[in-house]
Amino acid sequence: MIDALISSKTKIKLLLKFFLNSSNTSYLRSLESEFGESTNGIRVELNKFEEAGLLKSNIVGNKKYFQADSNHPLFMDIHNILLKITGLDTIIEKIIDNLGELQHVFLVGQLAKGLNSEVIDLIFVGDIDKNYLYNVVQKVEKTINKKIRFVNYQSSEYSEEKFTEEYPDYLLLWSK
Repeated sequence: MIDALISSKTKIKLLLKFFLNSSNTSYLRSLESEFGESTNGIRVELNKFEEAGLLKSNIVGNKKYFQADSNHPLFMDIHNILLKITGLDTIIEKIIDNLGELQHVFLVGQLAKGLNSEVIDLIFVGDIDKNYLYNVVQKVEKTINKKIRFVNYQSSEYSEEKFTEEYPDYLLLWSK
């Protein structure tokens, strides 16, 4: 759907990479291997985003790292558009209500890394109604046309330190 608005596949990949999860950072060569594209095309788009103030950069050693500037006035608008395009907004609206004693919902996997994926990997933390979750997930999958995989940790099983160690690339979608 976004490719109807933005014809550059590289630009779409960069938007997903940096604006879906604002903590993502990357440098040119890593983006080249991640996207499977030439550095020239990626460099051009990175420079455009940086000139517009949408990306900020810093140099570490001989590498220039890029990250979304979450203080940019358009950041939240771009982020919300990406939530809609990926179907994450529907998940938040439809699944989280009526789940029970939910504490957190995390996005992990490819989308959390900023890579487009037909599979949405979620982690639910809390004492929830698993039957309700399973039924609603099936309905939402049909609505957003993507597969949803999920794991549920009971509140007593969740440790932030252990979680961030096991899932270094994550995005907090919802928290109580």
